[in-house]
Amino acid sequence: MSAIAAENVSFAYSDRPILRDVSMSIEEGEFLGLVGPNGSGKTTLLEIMLGLRSPDSGRVELFGTPVEAFTEGTRLGYVSQHSTDADSMMPVTVREVVEMGRYPHAGLRRLTAEDHAIIDEAIADVGMEPFVDRRISDLSGGQRQRAYIARALASEADLLALDEPTVGVDADVVDQFYDLLTELNEDGITIVLIEHDITTVSEYADTMACLDGELYEHSETETFLESGALEQAFSSARAVSSRQVAGGD
Repeated sequence: MSAIAAENVSFAYSDRPILRDVSMSIEEGEFLGLVGPNGSGKTTLLEIMLGLRSPDSGRVELFGTPVEAFTEGTRLGYVSQHSTDADSMMPVTVREVVEMGRYPHAGLRRLTAEDHAIIDEAIADVGMEPFVDRRISDLSGGQRQRAYIARALASEADLLALDEPTVGVDADVVDQFYDLLTELNEDGITIVLIEHDITTVSEYADTMACLDGELYEHSETETFLESGALEQAFSSARAVSSRQVAGGD
């Protein structure tokens, strides 16, 4: 079964087209790197795939269910590109952030010993035990990202979607971060990763897709890198930018 299946997805802001007839299928257990020029529609597509935004046309399924009817939100873990900024001033600790991942399971009841065991395991899985009582606002960008991934793990997510997670992360811990994603993927979690660092993501993702309004290529990483899709997408983006400048846009 596909974790995500998108068919002929199109979207525009007012009269500005962002996505044009994008169709792609992301299989369960896949580690996908989604790349493309700035403004290419990557974040918009990811939000549509997760049901956070509705397409103008086309359809999306999550785990075989139409996204608008999908009710198993705990299977999805999403870390947006602005989450570290938005939460950086929250007066909460790492443990409290990770506990949020159990609230949908707990409902109105109090967290149980089983819930706390799952929380402890999630924190351990991302190597954040030494920071468990630290406030999110006192952590580095990379440490915050780990806390948010732990929150997704605590919710027992089957799909982890990350939007440029290494922005603001110290270069010396980027490899450690990707090693963590690889381990989670090997444990069966599907990963969809928007990343600006194409060189790094291509070392870890087993498939890659290139987007610039339309989908240029989605294939195994080695095939993708040999396809010429990157050059095509970025050349197209530069041509559009040049026309906009010439026209005063």
